[in-house]
Amino acid sequence: MGNESAGVFMGNKSIALITVASAAAVVFAINALNLDATWIEETDSTSMAVAPISLGNPAASATLQTVRPVSPFDQSRVPTPEALPSTYAQRVKVKSGDTLAKILVKAGVGRTETHYIVQALGKKYDPRRIRRGQQITLTFESAPMIIDVSIPPQSDQFVGLTIEPDYKTVVRVARNADGNFVAEEFEKTLNRTAVRAEGTIENSLYVAGRDVGVPAVMIARMIRLMSWDVDFQRDIRTGDSFEVMYEKVTDDRGQHVYNGAVKFVALTLSGKRITVYRHQLEDGSVDYFDEDGKASRKALMRTPIDGARLSSGFGKRRHPILGYNRMHKGVDFAAASGTPVYAAGNGTVAFAGRKGSFGNYIKIRHNGTYQTAYAHLKGFARGVRSGKRVEQGQVIGYVGTTGRSTGPHLHYEVHQGNRQVNPMRVKMPSGRTLKGSELARFKAHKQVQDQLWASLADAEVAAASQD
Repeated sequence: MGNESAGVFMGNKSIALITVASAAAVVFAINALNLDATWIEETDSTSMAVAPISLGNPAASATLQTVRPVSPFDQSRVPTPEALPSTYAQRVKVKSGDTLAKILVKAGVGRTETHYIVQALGKKYDPRRIRRGQQITLTFESAPMIIDVSIPPQSDQFVGLTIEPDYKTVVRVARNADGNFVAEEFEKTLNRTAVRAEGTIENSLYVAGRDVGVPAVMIARMIRLMSWDVDFQRDIRTGDSFEVMYEKVTDDRGQHVYNGAVKFVALTLSGKRITVYRHQLEDGSVDYFDEDGKASRKALMRTPIDGARLSSGFGKRRHPILGYNRMHKGVDFAAASGTPVYAAGNGTVAFAGRKGSFGNYIKIRHNGTYQTAYAHLKGFARGVRSGKRVEQGQVIGYVGTTGRSTGPHLHYEVHQGNRQVNPMRVKMPSGRTLKGSELARFKAHKQVQDQLWASLADAEVAAASQD
């Protein structure tokens, strides 16, 4: 009789495709395993298949050993058939206190192999940087199936691992042809899709955005982009509306990776529409501009802090500690202790240190006309000191309650010339205005974005009609 083929399965995993010298070898194998003869089904004149054997707990596959068939006519040797090894993946979530070595050993990898795996990975990614919650995929090759009980069982073999240090990078460790472990780094294939959202504001922009599915991080970016021209404490009214178009980034499996850039934002406040568009300039830099090509970003920020409440405005007030009326030459933003404070604009730190009733205090000189000051800080960001250059949006300190203060808040001042002015009302120095060919490029880009916005609306209507 010619050679026969049988497929043996463990659980849901195919372990090996084995070739038997004769039908008698298959019968011998079944007797050795004490299988019921009804589990064998003749599929045609030259092949037979063995039904799956239930193993209970799938985790047992790492330790359970299978046996290869041996010809009953020759017990002296084990045939070496063409086998199709089965591989399976084990996904591990890093726990507090875990190291890569500990994870590998726990998964059944030998300590010597573990050493070389960690060493190989270290050439592309520092294993000490793995963090709690991160996922690592371990791949194993199932041990070959054996029937002769006199042959020592073999363990499943570690094949490699995959780890994703960030949203766009994959690092894999695998055996090369020599059996040594080698690490490779790959850039993930990412797909960017435009998402459109709009809504009416009843309570706040945050609530309105959340109600139509806009991620919190995108709402925060919207607020930051519009904060140059909008006072979110005073300018928002019930019935105002918003529009936003942003990027959703997915991997090659269609899984959400992160939310990309805001492409377009519009606010309609008391009937007045304010818009900004994201645009890449000829020099490769990216900024946001209104419909006329004027940069939305101003030279100075009105609110150099996120998520804060305006607790005290500019002007004469009764001092909460001194108890008498006096001029309040700045604005106060109440926020939790430790909240980051940003540099309102590019400039040079003129002073960073203790300053009487202001407590920890920073003053930044932006140009010959404007300076900004930040008081009652809990502390300063690393590297912030007199003479140091800072950029707009850079963290310079943290909200505190040092000096003459009743609670955690930021006291913020804008100095124009030699006098303090109201940061919420002063006309901030404008940013860049596009001209010539750069303006023409922006206008063309704006038209494309407007068409994309309209097409997304049409797609939504079409989808709704199908439902």
